[in-house]
Amino acid sequence: MPIHEMNTANFPVDDKGRTYHVECKRGDIANRVITVGDPSRAKALATRFDKIVFEHTSHRGFLIVTGIYKNVPITIVSIGMGLSMMDFFVRETRAVVDGPMIIIRFGSCGSICDASAGNIIVSDSSYGIMRNYDYFTTPAKKSEAPYIITDKVLGDPSLTKSLLSKLKGSMGDDKVFVGANGCADSFYSSQGRLGNDFYDENDTLIETLKSKFDDAVSLEMEAHMLYHLAATSKDENGSPNIRASCALIVFANRISDNFITPDQANNAVKHCTDAIFDTLIEDNLGGAELHSAKGSVWEN
Repeated sequence: MPIHEMNTANFPVDDKGRTYHVECKRGDIANRVITVGDPSRAKALATRFDKIVFEHTSHRGFLIVTGIYKNVPITIVSIGMGLSMMDFFVRETRAVVDGPMIIIRFGSCGSICDASAGNIIVSDSSYGIMRNYDYFTTPAKKSEAPYIITDKVLGDPSLTKSLLSKLKGSMGDDKVFVGANGCADSFYSSQGRLGNDFYDENDTLIETLKSKFDDAVSLEMEAHMLYHLAATSKDENGSPNIRASCALIVFANRISDNFITPDQANNAVKHCTDAIFDTLIEDNLGGAELHSAKGSVWEN
C-alpha cells in the first residue's frame, strides 16, 4: 500500500512529491542511471560508490541507490522483471529529473549465439516478441502467426560504442558480444521455452527470430521497452532526452542448454562494474545543463 495520499489518478504523485510505483521525487535521481533487475546486483554495484547519499525501497519493490563515483552522482535502480516494470521505472524517473538522462541496463539474458554463460552481450538494438493472444483463443485468428515480432529499435550508438569498448577492455574481446536483443513478454512462451502444460506453439520460435534478424544474439524481457521509451522521449522542444544502452550477462545459452554458475555470475558483475560506471561519467550528456545539485540528495 502507498504510504501517502495521491494527488491525481493520471500520474499519481503523493504529498511528498514521490511517484506512485518507484517512489522517487525531484532530487533523488541523477541524470546518469544504471538499471538492474535483481536488488542484490544493485547492492553489489553500489559498493563501488565513493559515498552512498540516498537509498529507498518502494512499496512496489523498486530499490533506489544514489551515490557519488569519482565526484559524479549516479543512481542505481533495481526494477524486477518485465516490460511493465521498465515502463514504470523510465517514466517515473524521467518525470523527476531535469535535463537529459542516460540509462544503462545491466541485466541478464539467454544467448542464442556463441556467447557462453558468464559472457557479456551488448545490445546495439532490440526488438519485441509478444504472444499473439487472439491466435490462441479466437478461431478466426488461427491464420495469423502465434507470435508478434516487432522491428528493431536502436540503442544510442555513441553510448553503446563506449560501453562495448570498456567491457572488452575489462572482460577481453572473446568474452563480449554485440547484436540485436529479443525482448519478450514472457520468460517462457515468447522466449521459445518448451513445456506440456500450455498450447504455446513456439518450438520453432528461436529459428524464426534468427531468420528474421541475422544479428540476433540474445533474449530477455526489458531492453525493447527501454529503447522504445528512449526513442519516444521528448524535451520541451520535442527532441529525445533519454539515451540508452544495455550490457547483459549471459545466464543461459539456449542452444547448448547450459546455465550460469553463481561464481560465473559474480565474476561478471565484478569485471563489468567499473566499465559501466566509467561509461556513464565519461559521457558529458551533450554538455547540457543537468539536474541542479541544490536540494538534491547529492548536494553535500
